[in-house]
Amino acid sequence: MRFGDVTLIPVGGHGPEDVVVDGEGRVYTGVDDGRVLRVSPDGRHIDVVADTGGRPLGLELYGDDELLICDARAGLLVVPLSGGTPSVLATSALGLDFVFCNNAAVAADGTIYFTDSSRRFGIDRWRDDLIEQTAGGRLLRRSPDGSIDLLLDGLQFANGVALAPDESFVAVAETGAFRVSRVRLSDGRSDVFVDGLWGFPDNISTGTDGLIWVTQASPRVAALDVARRLPAFLRAGIRALPTSLQPRPGREVGVLGVAADGKVERELRGEIPGFHMLVGVREWRGKLYFGSLEESAIAVTPTIG
Repeated sequence: MRFGDVTLIPVGGHGPEDVVVDGEGRVYTGVDDGRVLRVSPDGRHIDVVADTGGRPLGLELYGDDELLICDARAGLLVVPLSGGTPSVLATSALGLDFVFCNNAAVAADGTIYFTDSSRRFGIDRWRDDLIEQTAGGRLLRRSPDGSIDLLLDGLQFANGVALAPDESFVAVAETGAFRVSRVRLSDGRSDVFVDGLWGFPDNISTGTDGLIWVTQASPRVAALDVARRLPAFLRAGIRALPTSLQPRPGREVGVLGVAADGKVERELRGEIPGFHMLVGVREWRGKLYFGSLEESAIAVTPTIG
């Protein structure tokens, strides 16, 4: 199904990558200058909640009065919803510093499931990881007591994270593999939740409708598929090229609404005028809120296009 009416809401900053909505309908997002913003439901008022000094990516409500921030440079942070200076929850796990803290989901008991996308390339070189297919992404779990353990390793650019509505499993997007994997929390077994996606999956989230929403930021890029098959020295040469000469994403975007059994219940796909690189999604009370890696606005549309 094509996208229906889409409203763009300027946020006064570039790259509002993720979006989360609180109980009053206010939207939180982070932009590339380090600010975390709160946008009123009508889009007329924007407040600065925090400045991480890094690059805030995934956002989640954390308890009744805090916001969890995955910052690609500063690590796993938390800040009061009322605003203030972020506190650091973690910058490393299991003997390894975070290279690319990306996205998270929070369980009812405060357990945090989150991704470190790559062992080798940080946010400024995310394209390099997709070219090299380093399989260095991790899905981690931070317990309420502060301890962190590993749930999945060897992921192809670990990205968005979402919990099943009953918290029986945690899902994680593997951008470089065009799939969403999952870990069953009862026994730690992993399998594929959604596979063979037409585009690059990015952030994912569980909506108020009980569906796990999966972004697809761009269609697969044929030139990237070719580059991945080249010898290492040629891949290195491509990575050294200016960004404008590297394989580039298309403008078509999409989202899937997936039930807990893996069945796709909703799909929206197409071009949105004035909006591309759709990398964040949040369903809240029948509306979808979108973030973008490249725009200066968030987008809102009904779940049915």
